[in-house]
Amino acid sequence: MGVTDPAGPVMDRDEVDRALARLGQEHEAIETSLLALQDHAGRRLLEGATLAGVTRERWAAADASITQLWAYFDAYTAALRSAREIRARRRWSSREDLVELTGLLRGASVTVPGGAVPASAGRLSETFSLSGLVDRMNELYASSLDLVVTADAVWSALPARIDLLAAELQRTRTLAHSVGVRPGEHPAGDDLERITRTLTRLREDVVLDPLAFWVPAAGSSAPGGGRPDTTVYDREARALEDVRREIDAVLTVRQDAEARLIRLRDVLSRADRTLAEARTARGEVLAKIAATEVPVVSGPPTALQEQLATAADYRRQAQWHRLSPLLESLEQKAEDELLRARESLTAVTAPLAVRAELRGRLDAYKAKVARHGMAEDPLLVERYDAARRMLWSAPCDLRVAEQAVLRYQQAAAEQLGTPGVPHQGGPEDRRSESS
Repeated sequence: MGVTDPAGPVMDRDEVDRALARLGQEHEAIETSLLALQDHAGRRLLEGATLAGVTRERWAAADASITQLWAYFDAYTAALRSAREIRARRRWSSREDLVELTGLLRGASVTVPGGAVPASAGRLSETFSLSGLVDRMNELYASSLDLVVTADAVWSALPARIDLLAAELQRTRTLAHSVGVRPGEHPAGDDLERITRTLTRLREDVVLDPLAFWVPAAGSSAPGGGRPDTTVYDREARALEDVRREIDAVLTVRQDAEARLIRLRDVLSRADRTLAEARTARGEVLAKIAATEVPVVSGPPTALQEQLATAADYRRQAQWHRLSPLLESLEQKAEDELLRARESLTAVTAPLAVRAELRGRLDAYKAKVARHGMAEDPLLVERYDAARRMLWSAPCDLRVAEQAVLRYQQAAAEQLGTPGVPHQGGPEDRRSESS
């Protein structure tokens, strides 16, 4: 290849030898890189994969660039071989040789046929200097390697993680089915179906178009700089964790269901016994207390017993997702029912409590009178006996009996010289007066 107008001054023999040595090292490095790219697992996967979207478009361009790289490398190899042959003609190169070598090593001496260079469509050939050709190869190599490394990184990371999550999803689905959490019957079952569909679609999309799931690193120009986009994967992983927690709660219900049902039966049984006691007490009050309003005692609520039976059926049928909310509702209702029964007993026995308080107050005043040596006073004895007959007779008229007790208190106060007259009041007032 005769070059008559080399770029720059003619190189001497030492410069030529140093340039050839450097170019030989570059040639070896470029060849090693191209072979590594050719054998890269990501490139082999891309070459044999069915692709879609941005990956298909970019791989078509990158595949052409790799072909172009080899064409450039072949031209570079041929030019370097020609330069080495010229240098090998003589131990001491002639000026003509040095002129030709200078043109080869520094000038635009490498011509690549247009058919081997897709980017040169419409041109018969493309001409480079050796350094320019190396720069062009480095540029194509970096962009091609970036695509290959990026696709390989996504394929290495996301499908494996999706598969692990899908395996966990399958275990969760099996567990959910065992506790009655099924699609159409429980929201968690519907969530599992949705997560399954999303993961299946995500894996298909990742395999077909891995570059669509890549986030480049800001400010980085290194091949493969960035990370896989796991936004959808992370969202579904969190959703699955929420479902697992809900199923764990259902499992807890399954484990504790029998104990909770026993406690429920015990609470409702205590409420029934308390209501029965209130009904018995009401009959006693009606027999022993006259002229008083005694509240009616209702029977045990059949609705709660029916719901308790339903809960027991849910447990037998392993419908834990239905049992869980029912148990929570029943537990609150049972406590409310026990409280209502106790309040009913208190309301029913209130007249007996008033009678007992009046009896206590009468005896307290009698003891007070006796301490002052006035137990035999005729008036006090008469009024005490009158009040006692009313309080210990059945039926007892509480209003009349209270007046009799008050008259005894008044007489006692007068005999004892106590200023003031005891007043009528509630049980708390009466207890304070007797002290």
